[in-house]
This record gives sequence, structure tokens and C-alpha cells, in this order.
Amino acid sequence: MAEPAARPSKAPWHLWIVGVVSLLWNAVGCTDFVMTQTHNKAYMSGFTPAQLSYYYGFPFWAVVAWGIAPLSALLGTLALFLRRRLAVALFAVSILGMVLTDIYSFVLSDGLKVMGGPPALILSAVIFVIGAFLLAYSRSMGRRGVLR
Repeated sequence: MAEPAARPSKAPWHLWIVGVVSLLWNAVGCTDFVMTQTHNKAYMSGFTPAQLSYYYGFPFWAVVAWGIAPLSALLGTLALFLRRRLAVALFAVSILGMVLTDIYSFVLSDGLKVMGGPPALILSAVIFVIGAFLLAYSRSMGRRGVLR
């Protein structure tokens, strides 16, 4: 007789808090990407001509990496809500997208100078830390049997 499959652990209360905050955070990231890529005049009106030129001049691979970062994080959040282990992989892909985008922005281009120096670097670091937290959190939920 086959043994019944182990039942997943009940979702802890904090999964819902992390999930809602993550959903809102990553929705903002996706909106930023879409508004930038569609050259939305109202959204982009606060940027200088040099900043607009910088954003609109991203090479294709950097645009793809940038788009993958918030989209995979948003999908990772949905997978977290559905309690799927896929959340871990999606958050890891998001981190990879962030790293590639930052390589372009801070190593291969003058993005740091164009975007105002240290505040741009700080914002990028905050985004990365949040992404790393979501990856670690989803891995923890997987180890605890919350994700299946």
C-alpha cells in the first residue's frame, strides 16, 4: 500500500503580509518598466533630457533583463500566494535580471552619473535587498513545507 503524500504545512500569517506588500512593491516595478518603455509622457515628465536619453537608449538585452526583474518577482509573488515552490525560482530569476540591469547601469554605462549619483545607487541597493529578502523568504517557506 502506498503511503499518502505529506500534507503541506498551513500557511503562516506572515505569508499573507509579505505577499500583499510584495504584490504592491512588484506591481510598482512592473508599472515603472511599462511606463518607461511606452515613453508615457506624463510618467516620464519628471526626468531631464539626459535621463530620458539614458532610459530610451538601453540596449535590447538590458531592456529584457530590466523587464524580467519586476515581472518574475510579480509572478513569484503570485506563486507565493498559491504556495508553489516555483516562487523560489521566479525570485531567483528576478535577482538575475536586477544584477544584469545594474551591470549595464553602473558598469557599462554612465547611469550612475546621469541618474544623480549616490541616490540612484541607494535605490538600486534597496531594490536588491528587497529581492534578496523575497528569495530567502520563499526558500524558507519551501523548507518549512509551506510551498508545494
